[in-house]
Amino acid sequence: MRNGMNKLLTVTAVLACVCMWGCTDVDFRWEKGRSSETVVGFVDDSLVMVGDYRCWLEIRDSWIMASEESSGCGRERLCVYNYRVQEDGPRWCDSLPDKKMTGIFGGQMTDSVIWGGEVSKSVRLWKIGERPHEIKLTKESDGCSVEFRISSLKPWLDGTFIGRSGESLAADGDTCNYVVLDTLSRTLTYKRLDKDLEWIKKCDDVRAWGEDVYCSVAGARQLEGNILRNELDTLLAPLIFSSGVFWGNMIELRANICSLDKGIVTCLDTEFAWREPLKFYLGDDVVVDLE
Repeated sequence: MRNGMNKLLTVTAVLACVCMWGCTDVDFRWEKGRSSETVVGFVDDSLVMVGDYRCWLEIRDSWIMASEESSGCGRERLCVYNYRVQEDGPRWCDSLPDKKMTGIFGGQMTDSVIWGGEVSKSVRLWKIGERPHEIKLTKESDGCSVEFRISSLKPWLDGTFIGRSGESLAADGDTCNYVVLDTLSRTLTYKRLDKDLEWIKKCDDVRAWGEDVYCSVAGARQLEGNILRNELDTLLAPLIFSSGVFWGNMIELRANICSLDKGIVTCLDTEFAWREPLKFYLGDDVVVDLE
């Protein structure tokens, strides 16, 4: 009788341990440092937005199986630095609590907002000084059926945003060229270029300011680029460049950060440039190091 009782107690203890996982030790650790610091946008001619994240390691020890390790990254962080003058750390930082990556660093949307997420379903917006919020989207199609994965969202006409991939503008056939994101109606409309917009097929980057469409396009020769406004109006730039990239209200020309205001490209110092990793140069000297 006693042996039977002992066996019953042993079986009961095993079942309790398995059901409650009381016999498993879990060691979860966040790494001390952060990883993959990357420029995600420029606020103006002195402030840059930098994104990074923190990785973790989890070790589970159980009496019924060998140790198991899992790892991942999360807690994405957005910081704002002065990139003209070396300061003691960032002006502002905030991080997300998520254990897994949320994909918030899709790109810059406006001067103070970055975007992320799977945009075909919803878009996550993170504005400096605020917490991120998500907008669920209704997907529509206007004259095309082959979609693409969105890699860029920039300001567009009538208060909307233009979305595209690296090659979508020049796609032929029934492939969609771009999308229009309307955050007020919460719609994402895939489109083909109509006759009035066919000229932006050649653009490396494109956005709108008010009622004007701006386009960065490479020239016929090396280091020959142009900034076009409404197809025919070519803007003069103080730098030789092959193509430009729009960052909020700023424009990158051959790694120089310039402003584009009222159709005029202005660079404060043509000897000032930035390179990855996060170093900003004046000539050959590093003036700001964000690593």
